Amino acid sequence: MWKGILLVLLGACSFGILSTIVKLGYHEGFTLGELCSVQAGFGMLALWVLHFLSGRTTYGLKNREARTCFILGSSTGLVSITYYQSVQYIPASIAIILLMQFTWMSMLAEWLIYKKRPTAIQWVAVAFILGGTLLAGGLFNNNGLHLDWRGIGFGVLAALFYTTFIVVSGRVGHSLTPVLKSAWIVTGAFLIITLLFPPVYLWNGRFSTTTLWMWGIPLALFGTVLPPFLFSKGMPQTGISLGAILSAAELPVATIAATLFLHEMVTPVQITGVFIILAAIVAANLKKPKVVQPKSELLNP
Repeated sequence: MWKGILLVLLGACSFGILSTIVKLGYHEGFTLGELCSVQAGFGMLALWVLHFLSGRTTYGLKNREARTCFILGSSTGLVSITYYQSVQYIPASIAIILLMQFTWMSMLAEWLIYKKRPTAIQWVAVAFILGGTLLAGGLFNNNGLHLDWRGIGFGVLAALFYTTFIVVSGRVGHSLTPVLKSAWIVTGAFLIITLLFPPVYLWNGRFSTTTLWMWGIPLALFGTVLPPFLFSKGMPQTGISLGAILSAAELPVATIAATLFLHEMVTPVQITGVFIILAAIVAANLKKPKVVQPKSELLNP
């Protein structure tokens, strides 16, 4: 159990530092399309190499589940594009808070699509997540926090696309190994990114004459290679509910990283909002304990 907890925590931490890496990449003069493309490209290559080295059976696009994962990859590609675009306009510590809205969006999506009605505690958790978001977003800071509406819009879009991925991914690709499933998903993500942002850096000299390739390594490692592997290994040991709670570590890690490396100002009010969101996520994923009937009741109904 403890090994699984550690693996899921490491996966969440990997996701958490992505926004800071992207922001630093922008400071170096690289564009949204370049950073998204090298992340997906390096990640795709690494996952396919890992798959072929494993010696497992390869299922091509003629396989229905492989094809579904490939198509699903477009949603993850759009998550990267919209999330990294959001980071361009607003602080990384705020962008991650907007992305975390997928926690309640996915709950509503499951209700609408799969008729899985939320529990009362989950509705309460949604209210606290929204309230915590207002605090963490700096709405009630004394000096006010002026955010670019473009950043907010792209952050909400990222949460919507991530919701699509979360709701669908758990129901597809069961016949594939975690690495092969991730490889097809990232391949689909690379395709949509390439269509929207053609990799002109490959022939205009940007890839070979700048440090762009160096940025692709940490982005791919922490964004497309480590998290799927760590989650696929850890989630079966922790279970979905505990895994979802542990995955929320992405939020404080992103906030801490933005404070340490980007020197973003985070007020006590915003920190309070972050803790409220984390507490709400924990409450929404805790399982209600089963009531055990006394033996006397079982013998005498």
